[in-house]
Amino acid sequence: KWKKNLDIAFSLEIQHISAYSLTIEEKTKLKYLLKKGEFSELDDIDSSEHFNLLMMEAEKNKFIQYEISNFGLNGFFSKHNSKYWQSGHYLGIGPSAHSYNGETRSWNVNSNTKYIEGISENKIKYDEEILSNFQKYNDYIMTSLRTILGVDLDYIKQEYGENYLIYFNNELQKWIKSEYVFIENEIVYLSKKGKYISDNICSDLFKVD
Repeated sequence: KWKKNLDIAFSLEIQHISAYSLTIEEKTKLKYLLKKGEFSELDDIDSSEHFNLLMMEAEKNKFIQYEISNFGLNGFFSKHNSKYWQSGHYLGIGPSAHSYNGETRSWNVNSNTKYIEGISENKIKYDEEILSNFQKYNDYIMTSLRTILGVDLDYIKQEYGENYLIYFNNELQKWIKSEYVFIENEIVYLSKKGKYISDNICSDLFKVD
């Protein structure tokens, strides 16, 4: 069925595909249907097989896997999401919308009523956190390693300091030896098998304050 879905998708002459594993949250309609036995969840093995088939079919149709869960024809990469993945600055407009300016991350109040009241008073209601150096570093690792841009070793040194680069390199060695990542021109990339456990690799490379 998954292969048939992919065949249909690629036959439509689309330019982009996003494919994420769905986490079913408590107190949702899907969780209710799951408990009723209306459908079953994919186990890790089936999920990996689906992901592998998607990568194969995407490559066959000349799609570039520019981020682990996103595939596009050349010139058709998501500009919106790429902004996040490349640590770009952005402004969130509307209830619950998030903003980032390179130093702080903020999020608007989630109530429609309170948001509208804030606009009427010319004072948007929001919460904000000032990002520490290690938070910025962790964000960079998490977003960059998932993309075809990879993690730039020179960038780590310039932006976060030599101690962060030393830490990163030390933690990276076991992943290089096990061939889950590789380095090319001072850029660290996930290997094909590394893409299956990217979350594990990223969290292992994170720095705790």
